[in-house]
Amino acid sequence: MTSAAAYAVSASDGAFEKVTIERRDLGPRDVLIDIKFAGICHSDIHTARDEWGGTKYPCVPGHEIAGLVAAVGSEVSKYQVGDRVGVGCMVNSCGKCGPCLADEEQYCTRGATMTYNTPVDPAVQPGGYTMGGYSTQIVVTENFVVGIPEGIGLDQAAPLLCAGVTLFSPLRHWNAGPGKQVAIIGMGGLGHVGVKIAAALGAEVTVLSHSLSKQDDGKRFGASHYYATSDRQTFRELRGRFDLILNTVSADLPIDDYLKLLNLDGTLVILGLPENPMSVKPFTIAGYRRSLAGSMIGGLAQTQEMLNFCAEHGIGAEIEVISADEIDGAYDRVVASDVRYRFVIDVSTI
Repeated sequence: MTSAAAYAVSASDGAFEKVTIERRDLGPRDVLIDIKFAGICHSDIHTARDEWGGTKYPCVPGHEIAGLVAAVGSEVSKYQVGDRVGVGCMVNSCGKCGPCLADEEQYCTRGATMTYNTPVDPAVQPGGYTMGGYSTQIVVTENFVVGIPEGIGLDQAAPLLCAGVTLFSPLRHWNAGPGKQVAIIGMGGLGHVGVKIAAALGAEVTVLSHSLSKQDDGKRFGASHYYATSDRQTFRELRGRFDLILNTVSADLPIDDYLKLLNLDGTLVILGLPENPMSVKPFTIAGYRRSLAGSMIGGLAQTQEMLNFCAEHGIGAEIEVISADEIDGAYDRVVASDVRYRFVIDVSTI
């Protein structure tokens, strides 16, 4: 086993503390990564604070991992020591089901092994469940490692391993590009990356945010239009406008009102996960052949495609780099929407 320093939380109301964890021995197809940066995702907060239930403690979150290859197993062919690499939300899947064979491992019918807080064979992962990227090293099978191109900094790349592919995947799936009207609901950690990617794909991008406080940023990131949803006139003016709407917020929204902003055959995709069920009037969907859909991150092939695309177009997350002893405060600031736009931990401070 390899010892690694990490920051873990031991209770839902506990503070993060520095601990030592054990990583598994390097197998023939494994890659040992020296983690340089780890992004903070709102999912980390939900899990650390047991807001979704089922959290295993001690918990080491982190599924936005960027670093350098430290060692490779004897059968590894994709990576060499020193390569710039990343690990996202998954570290394994069955590899045999339909979604896995279609490079959609996130929809593995047997359940993908997520980067943290997922039960695994105790003989493979000490403790019986995965521990994530708030640590100095991680061991991952090579098929769940992606290369980070030189055109993007490791710190700005880290949030792309979750936030970036979460937006890239539906934009690709629903063919966002020239001639398409795309709206992004929310201009936070997910939304700001979506604006950049959608604009780079050639779509005409509109931001729908509660207020106009981030309008200048939205335009700078590539949005052509920016509207405040607190103004009811917005919903009257934009009715029937969009081909694709991506909802990045986890708050309970009047989703029926947003569906009415879709054009004929338009689709509204749920990315943020609100706590309560949504209410939709059937005629709102049937009247214009509209669709309400959902999407989860992306498979490994698409994650690599996203990183290559972002490097080619100079896209990175807008970040605030923090030290490991600032994690608790960063969590509070994320909940209070006091970050523009993503916290990234400098792992050298662990």
